[in-house]
Formats: sequence, structure tokens, C-alpha cells
Amino acid sequence: MSALEDIQKYAPGASPAVVAEMERAYALALQDPDARLVSYSDPAELALVRENFVKGKLGVTQSDAAIDEAIATVGDQIPGHKQRLTVYYLLAAHYGKLSVFGG
Repeated sequence: MSALEDIQKYAPGASPAVVAEMERAYALALQDPDARLVSYSDPAELALVRENFVKGKLGVTQSDAAIDEAIATVGDQIPGHKQRLTVYYLLAAHYGKLSVFGG
């Protein structure tokens, strides 16, 4: 299943152009099978999502607790394995920051 297909399960109107840009931006990480997934059972992994993606890439300035709550909410929407691009897309949409990826 492509990244776009997975994302569209949770965001039916997902932009193919935004997903393609996200795939380009994270191409190196996506080459590693382990890095393709976000481990919601690993607090260190979730902290990296918060610090590097939500704060760093998206520029969100909310408190850590508020960001952690948004990350948890996105995780609750996705059963089973959580594809990194799906998590990132849903977080960017949550914060109204798809424009970071051309949306």
C-alpha cells in the first residue's frame, strides 16, 4: 500500500502533492523499514516526533503537554502499525500546517 493510500484511509481528501513532497522530504528515513513506523510504545520516539517534526518542521509553539496530546490523538485514530508519513500528515493537518509541504 502506498503512503497516499494509507493516509487517505484517515484523511480521505489528502493531497497527493503534499504526500509526494513529504515522501521527498523524508526519503532517507523511509529507506529504513524501522524508521517507516512511529513506535507509540516508545516515549523517546514520541519525544522525537514532538521536537523534530511538530516543533522543528511545523514550527508549533504549544506546550509539550498539548503537543503530546495531539500526537496521542493522532495515534488513537490509526490502529496497528502507524506509518510515519500518515502520522506526520495527520499532525500537519491537525495544526493547519500542510502548507509546509506545499498544501
